[in-house]
Amino acid sequence: MRSDQGCAKTACAAKEPAERHPSPAASGAPPLLTVVIPTLNEAETLPLLLTDLSQQAGVALEIVIGDGGSTDATCSLAASLGAKVVNAERGRGAQMNSAAQQAGGDYFIFLHADCRLDDPGLLAKALSALQQAERAQPCIAGHFRLRFLRTTQGNRLAYRYLEGKTALNRVNTTNGDQGMLLSRAFFTQLGGFDPSLPFLEDQRIAEKIRAQGQWITLPGCLTTSARRFESEGFHRRYLLMAMMMGLHTLGETSFFLRAPGVYRVQRETGRLLLSPFFALVWRMIREDWGFGGSVRAFLRLGRYLLDNAWQFFFFLDVCMQPLLGANRLPLLAAYDRFIAPCLRLRLLNGLAGLLCFVWFMGVLAPYFWLSETVTATRPTTRTTT
Repeated sequence: MRSDQGCAKTACAAKEPAERHPSPAASGAPPLLTVVIPTLNEAETLPLLLTDLSQQAGVALEIVIGDGGSTDATCSLAASLGAKVVNAERGRGAQMNSAAQQAGGDYFIFLHADCRLDDPGLLAKALSALQQAERAQPCIAGHFRLRFLRTTQGNRLAYRYLEGKTALNRVNTTNGDQGMLLSRAFFTQLGGFDPSLPFLEDQRIAEKIRAQGQWITLPGCLTTSARRFESEGFHRRYLLMAMMMGLHTLGETSFFLRAPGVYRVQRETGRLLLSPFFALVWRMIREDWGFGGSVRAFLRLGRYLLDNAWQFFFFLDVCMQPLLGANRLPLLAAYDRFIAPCLRLRLLNGLAGLLCFVWFMGVLAPYFWLSETVTATRPTTRTTT
């Protein structure tokens, strides 16, 4: 697939929807919207999503499963429920690319197997919103807001913060959990997903979309499982995600290739241990980067932190929502207007990088090493009767 740096209007330009997409039933044309779902042992969750899709009204759907080698009943269940199954190399990017190559729709929506669609008109309204936005910007993609489906009641504020971020169209806030809706033409122009790593394919294509076109927030929301946060520990998972995004921004792919279980498949999740990841970063500092390379790396991480400083102000707005209302974000607006321009000073990169090093490697790394070592050596108490 070709990946252009520009987004010429003719590349993604479309005729009016009524002319491009006559009714499939009336004209024998391919389905208007192809739903692409990557799977790996999702027999428990996939049937729920496929049932939701079968209840979608107002849009013609084709469902293509990109399976990465499931050993449970995922493929047989998908086929029995009317989905087309494409066997692919393991890795979500490769799986979705393979499925998209077998798709017949003029538009694609990429969904994760553990999401749910509560509104039977969700996809029809989303597609209509995208087609309307295409008239002004042909190279456009849409994502949904998220609502987490939880089995526990802890971390309410943290989940509200995460859900709120999914409504924004800021750098590094758009990922595959939110669904990705775009035209076949734009997906082809983007070159599909980058399959070089088995994860982070969503972040890479999301920022590519931002560079070549535009994101919009689609009407409605997706419900997604919080099982990874709940099984691994909310704050541990979120901290690892921050490390992953920072190192991904640096282009340090060796971290992901060497990290022990940096992104385990859902059925393999359990309590997340962070000390091995901090140990790997220390090893990279000593063996790969050296002193000069480490200074440069943390300067760039400082720039990354400053670029994401808005998240602190947004978090404070979320904390005040019970008083201000859900749609009022005065601190974020103040940050954008008054603070963000000041943070562009290059001198601040060094200070932010130093703080990043002290906090992550001087505070968090020893803390998790000590706490996890103590937990591992603590004898198991057995109760006898």
